[in-house]
Parts: sequence; structure tokens; C-alpha cells
Amino acid sequence: MNNETYLDFCFIRPEQGEFKQEVDRLLAELFSGKRLKWYLEEKKQDGLEVVVAEVKGMSNWSSEEELVLHLEDEADERFWNYIQGYQFYIYPFTKGCGSCGTH
Repeated sequence: MNNETYLDFCFIRPEQGEFKQEVDRLLAELFSGKRLKWYLEEKKQDGLEVVVAEVKGMSNWSSEEELVLHLEDEADERFWNYIQGYQFYIYPFTKGCGSCGTH
């Protein structure tokens, strides 16, 4: 079953150029086959490039722990070199209405 997925990442590296495009490629590889979309915001300051990625959509992960296992298995060295922070929320599918659970 698909679950609502909200992920935030912060990637940082020394300034080299085209970091936003590289992060976009990393996410495309990492989340291939998932119904996720992302918005990237790039900043440059003090010789560093910072990209904040907001990822939203539907996934088959039922918990944040399952997502972490996916990242550990699938993310390459570049991802781990650039990642500086993250925040994950996965809301599992439940039958019925979110308010009362019966509709």
C-alpha cells in the first residue's frame, strides 16, 4: 500500500558549480520507481554550495526506518559525502476517513 511521504534533505559541498543538477540526478537515481516529486533550493555562501531538497509524494515505505534501510542499501558515496541533515515523515495508509476512521 502507498503511504504519504515527506522528506527533507540538506546537502553541502565546496563550491564547484552545478550542485543543484547533481542533487537532482542523485534523487532521481535513489527514488526511481517511486511516486515522489522534489523541489530543490540552492544557495552559495562562503565558498560552499547548499541544496535543500523537499521531497513529497507516495511510497511503499511504511516507516522512517524502512526508508533509512533503503538509503543505506541504495545511496552511493556522493550522497553520503554531501548529506548534512534530514527530516523524514511517513504517514501509513489507513482505511477510512482520517478524522473518524469509519468512512
